[in-house]
Amino acid sequence: MNDRIEIYRQMSAHPSESERDLAEIEAIIEELLFTSGEPLSLSQIADIIRVRKADTKKILNDMASRFSDQGRGIQIVSFSDKYQLATRPEHAEYIRKLMQVNNRQSLSRAAVETAAIIAYRQPVTRMDIDSIRGVKSDRIIGNLVERKLIREVGRMDAPGRPKLYGTPDEFLRYFGLKDISELPPIDDKQG
Repeated sequence: MNDRIEIYRQMSAHPSESERDLAEIEAIIEELLFTSGEPLSLSQIADIIRVRKADTKKILNDMASRFSDQGRGIQIVSFSDKYQLATRPEHAEYIRKLMQVNNRQSLSRAAVETAAIIAYRQPVTRMDIDSIRGVKSDRIIGNLVERKLIREVGRMDAPGRPKLYGTPDEFLRYFGLKDISELPPIDDKQG
């Protein structure tokens, strides 16, 4: 609690903000994350609430810790310096029941394989993906692009200028990663 009071005392980037108390600022942040439904950058949140980025980050981290300690049904997750409200993974079965998730919405093994190749080899061309998988990947790549799990990141400087693919933030969010360095190491003994 003393940390929360200290954060509030230090928040003097905007004199008019000193009249607000920390509980109100936290409520506003929670509402922003809830209403957005999409990840918000630290800069966006700080600009909206008119509090310094460093203080906003402290507040977000404190909120995330308290949500976790209290065992709340939602959590604040962060990745690539963005924040979002999410349900707790241990309650997934209840959320699935509510949403009546259709199995067709989950990724096929081929789609996960293709996304993994792109994540580990990015930037990578479709031909490179096809070569690694041993089959054509056009349709799967199209589906992954449509779901925003991969994206075109440029074009190769080669004949035909093939598209290069990489992973956006949605890939990190979908697979529960903070950044691409959290991918598990590749076992070179297989194959």
